[in-house]
Amino acid sequence: MTDRASTAEQLQDDAELTDTLVKAPLHEQVKDRIMRRIILGTWGEGFVLPPETELAKQFSVSYGTIRRAMADLTAQGVIMRRRKTGTVVTGRTPHHSMSQFYRYYRLHSNEGQLMTSETRLIDTCHRPATAAEAQRLEIQVGAPVAFMLRERLYQGRVVMIDRVTLPLSRAPDFPADVKDAPVLLYKWLLQNHRLQIAAVRERLAARIATAEDLRLMHLDLTEVRALLDIDAVSYDSMNRPLVAMRHAALTEDHCYINEIR
Repeated sequence: MTDRASTAEQLQDDAELTDTLVKAPLHEQVKDRIMRRIILGTWGEGFVLPPETELAKQFSVSYGTIRRAMADLTAQGVIMRRRKTGTVVTGRTPHHSMSQFYRYYRLHSNEGQLMTSETRLIDTCHRPATAAEAQRLEIQVGAPVAFMLRERLYQGRVVMIDRVTLPLSRAPDFPADVKDAPVLLYKWLLQNHRLQIAAVRERLAARIATAEDLRLMHLDLTEVRALLDIDAVSYDSMNRPLVAMRHAALTEDHCYINEIR
């Protein structure tokens, strides 16, 4: 991104802040906008934030409001203060914070190390919602939804399969072609529809892999393999179901870690 494009994005972001300050306490609005820049990569890991006096000018708020927002973000582990350097984006929180589900992947090695995965889309389409999807998303059976099938790879090996369902009423322009569909769904929803995840409810269960699971994971169809099922529904700020996901993960070399801040 060029400096001009980055500046334009920042100005647009600040304009949106001014329009929405009346909807929530000032420091919460400022914190949300700073978080948005971090989520979208404008302020990435290691980025040194401008001085608080400069931030107060950028957001057109008082110094006290900025101080409170920064204190909250520091307590959440999103930023940290370094002597001589200034306030730095840590890069830690997006893995686990409830408000930062945009890098969703919480499988770790059995030694506790977060795994860096690669996500690939296998298929996507528009189709009517099944009865189970309708119940989870609180929509009518047969209502149009976008469906995505994804695989997650670690060191070239498929370790998780994602089945994702999104009501098209929330995002009518969601692509129906794999080549156009976004890999990072939550980021796409935020950028294109300003839909931000406010809560996620998960249900975990163990089961034996089906033939379809084995095929998608490129495993021997005669094998008996245990899977961890993570059944998740994400909710927007109005507590409305936004995305339903079913993750099926291999468990031999991995564990699932859930950290709440």
